[in-house]
Amino acid sequence: MHTIATSGLWGAFAAIVVVALAVDFLVLRASGAHRVRFREALLWSLAWIGLALVFNLGLWAWLDAHAGRAVADEVALEFLAGYLIEKALAVDNIFVFLLVFNAFAVPAEQRQRVLMLGVLGAIVLRAVLIFIGAALVARFHWILYLFGFFLVFTGAKMLLAANPEPDLENNRLLGWLRGVLRLTPDFRGSALSVVENGRRWYTPLFLVMVLIAVTDVIFAVDSIPAIFAVTDDPFVVLTSNVFAVLGLRALFFLLAGMAERFHLLGYGLAAVLLFVGTKMLVMDVYKIPIGIALGVVALLIGASIAASLLWPPRNGDASDAGP
Repeated sequence: MHTIATSGLWGAFAAIVVVALAVDFLVLRASGAHRVRFREALLWSLAWIGLALVFNLGLWAWLDAHAGRAVADEVALEFLAGYLIEKALAVDNIFVFLLVFNAFAVPAEQRQRVLMLGVLGAIVLRAVLIFIGAALVARFHWILYLFGFFLVFTGAKMLLAANPEPDLENNRLLGWLRGVLRLTPDFRGSALSVVENGRRWYTPLFLVMVLIAVTDVIFAVDSIPAIFAVTDDPFVVLTSNVFAVLGLRALFFLLAGMAERFHLLGYGLAAVLLFVGTKMLVMDVYKIPIGIALGVVALLIGASIAASLLWPPRNGDASDAGP
């Protein structure tokens, strides 16, 4: 697998992620279980975005000194495009997370811990999927065409879907978990499991954590191929992906109260998948410049958000307004 990264860059990236997660975990532990307010979520979201931009700036400076300005500019744009695509597609995750939390009536004070564990699991899982994908692309170039067809199909399906909300009552994984685990009838604070009368019981919070993790797996299957439309460098793919996921918890609390206001965003995300899938399919005929691709993705997302605000859902019901 070809990559611009050296062992030093890989080490620096790993160190930044470990320190960032440690700080986030310590702050979460110090603040305890509490309801996250909009201002707190906004500040944390800005901090995570700022960290990603600082990392990209540092990567650009290193490449500028060691590989030349042209390579530095190209990689920096690839990182930004990949980060924006992942950040945008993560919004769809958030709306499904909100549905799961509401279905299980998870107390607002306990949602942070579940999301924190979900972020940790997402980073590990996505790293594995990215390296597998990069190895396959490096060995079999035609796999990019499969990714392209898959993204176009997924985007078209999102545009046509009348009811994208998952049916939790008929979810096979949830039904299986309920059949094989001993479950407590109610929440036990922030505990995922408890021992009572010498036997281990699992709380509803454990079920929520599993569903959140599985949901992220499902969405990663869509989003990771989308980044390969931007670059096949595993370092750029992984770093842009991880930095987008790091801010997922803060982004959830920032947008959770505004889910209905962004009722047309699903169309924008579907259009993004259609665009990046098409970009993959025509790459050997015409390679769309990364700057143009970044602009198109930003335009599609921005237009769908603006349209949602300009044309609010009728009767306050967003469920029938889009995918």
